[in-house]
Amino acid sequence: MDPILCGLAANPALPSDLVDRLISIADEDIALGLDRRADLSRAQAVALAERVGESAVPLAYGGRLSAADIDPAVWPDAALALLDQGAGRPEWARLLAADPARERREKLAACPGLPSDVVDTLATDPDVRVVAELALWTTPEVAARLAAHPHAEVRSAVAANEATPPGTLAALVTGQGMPAARHCLVCDREEVPFVHDPRCPRRDCDLPPGASCDGSHESTVHDMRHAALRNPATPVEAVVGYVDHPSTQLRWALAARHDLPRKVCVRLAADPTPGIRADLAENPAIDDALIRALAGDHDPDVRRGLARHPRVPLDVLTDLAGAARIGATLLPRIAAASTTEVEELATSAQPAARMLVAQRRDLPNAVRDRLADDPDAKVVKALAPHPGLTEAQLRAMVDRHGVRVLARVATNPDASPALLEDLVRHEPTVRKVFREVARHPGATVPALLVCLADRRAGPLAAGHPALPPEVILELLADADDEVVEAAAANPSLPPAVMADLVRRR
Repeated sequence: MDPILCGLAANPALPSDLVDRLISIADEDIALGLDRRADLSRAQAVALAERVGESAVPLAYGGRLSAADIDPAVWPDAALALLDQGAGRPEWARLLAADPARERREKLAACPGLPSDVVDTLATDPDVRVVAELALWTTPEVAARLAAHPHAEVRSAVAANEATPPGTLAALVTGQGMPAARHCLVCDREEVPFVHDPRCPRRDCDLPPGASCDGSHESTVHDMRHAALRNPATPVEAVVGYVDHPSTQLRWALAARHDLPRKVCVRLAADPTPGIRADLAENPAIDDALIRALAGDHDPDVRRGLARHPRVPLDVLTDLAGAARIGATLLPRIAAASTTEVEELATSAQPAARMLVAQRRDLPNAVRDRLADDPDAKVVKALAPHPGLTEAQLRAMVDRHGVRVLARVATNPDASPALLEDLVRHEPTVRKVFREVARHPGATVPALLVCLADRRAGPLAAGHPALPPEVILELLADADDEVVEAAAANPSLPPAVMADLVRRR
């Protein structure tokens, strides 16, 4: 890999004639930068695909290649990319349905809008994995037909398809009116009874760990039920009976459904598995009484899940924020808080409540300014990236709270160049500050020079357009390839230098 050429390939200021030159000498690494260019012409895209065949797929997905540019016999994977986007030609699908490579037929089976004759061909493919992929993405009519397929793997895929008719999903869960499956991937390959060793030493074995079959295809049937329980199209009355099922995975899948009746939610709230209670705590299906009951759960994941509930009462949420490690995130209930609730939270006596509302980035000016003067560092740290704060306010935050807020102040979009320079020189240093300043659009040359000395911030700083050409030229000889590549991708690199770099390689 040549870091200079790779960087130039991604440089947005690279002149078109140099793009042509890079295409003519491109390898796979250089092509990675070229095929993402926004200014790549159709002719250049075709030339790049001809030079590096692997580029045809990302170019097709990126809209750089159209159906008129692609011969499916030459670039079958690019043809699949267009079919995947609904932009391919029907005759391509017919050709690829007979492709000897199972992976291509499998990819084709996931494409939308396939001709009916192609669907029929894929539905009878000799490799069940192709049929299963079709079942996962196909239309309601075809899914209903494949639900009775003799292979359990296909049925499992039908159960996961949200387009499958509800009645069909219910039949898969209950087994009523559905003939028994006759095969699964396990009994296709092994003599039953068989349980796959999770530490299987065979390198050519792709059975899932623990996959088993005693003639009833139990592990695949379990997977099918799990998929149906997670599928929102499955009627709730068909799945509520799994609330006491011995399988933790099935109860866990049930806990995430948004259509559960209250009595099921109550049972799940007492489940011995903390992860199930945590998913239930986040579930909009639970009411205020269950929310308050789960707030007393001793498991931290349950309390964190409850904090993410969209209707959690603010008094419960405030208590949770003080006890659970929620992190720097805007919670749904806080994002939806009314103007009155925002004011109440901002004036709360509890720092945890003020910290929660400080995560919003649309606070009224008066609320924002009040929180900027908060005595609690956690509140100020949450607020520091808020737009509209003045330089004086940001500097006051640093003066009062020091290293606890430094990195967050550096992310503020209104941080002045002078402030950013002071932040990178702050004693004691906070290494994350260097990375934040290096990516800040307002960073100055003095600040960036300091950032270049940091190993992790160096590549970020090397690509900053504020760097002068002479500094970028020095970085092209840096010992760190990441720095070299970032410098070569810097749009402030003079075109004459770019041309010389290309010419010398």
